[in-house]
Amino acid sequence: MDLDPSTLNRALPLRDQIYNKIRNMIVVGRLKPGEIINEVAIAEALGVSRTPVREAVKRISDEGLVKILAQTGTYVAPISRADLEEAYVIRRALEMESARRAAVKLTPQAAELLEDNMAAHKLAIARGRYAVAIQLDDVFHRTIAEICGLPMIWRAVDISKAQMDRGRYMAIPKPGYGEQTIEQHEAILDALKRHDSEGAAQAMESHLETSFRNTLEVAAELLD
Repeated sequence: MDLDPSTLNRALPLRDQIYNKIRNMIVVGRLKPGEIINEVAIAEALGVSRTPVREAVKRISDEGLVKILAQTGTYVAPISRADLEEAYVIRRALEMESARRAAVKLTPQAAELLEDNMAAHKLAIARGRYAVAIQLDDVFHRTIAEICGLPMIWRAVDISKAQMDRGRYMAIPKPGYGEQTIEQHEAILDALKRHDSEGAAQAMESHLETSFRNTLEVAAELLD
């Protein structure tokens, strides 16, 4: 596990920073399903006590990314079809409603933010910067939640979609995947600009359905 203590800001809560580090390593696939999470080794590598590491791992386990077993230890959870389906159902319900509401409230300034995001997203895909592309993808969806005036929607989505994100990082290098995502974002934005609430919701549903199916396809050999 690659953990650099120099990246920690000691003036900020350590548990949150350690949580982000470990969670990200699981989501992007640097920590594989079944791999042991050694809290003592992590604490030593980061030069911190075991307490913030334990708190971070507990938080990650609450999201289903880590399994904690009293007799056998802590390890990265497998990717299960049931978890993927649950994440998809939650995300679809919340983000379709987010798109409906954002269509009513979209301003020219907000539309410009989304257009700028898509331009940066296209560039990241063209340059093969897939981690950046996924981050920009998330910003697109988070911005829509903020436009609709319910930013906590994105927080709920962000927690629930962790399992799907593991598949997204595997899928995005596949030919055409990134371009397809951008096309679907364009369809969502077009509906938002028309202030077409149902059109925006349907475009969002189609986009999330495609993402779910792609995730199932690329993660098939890892599904528990």
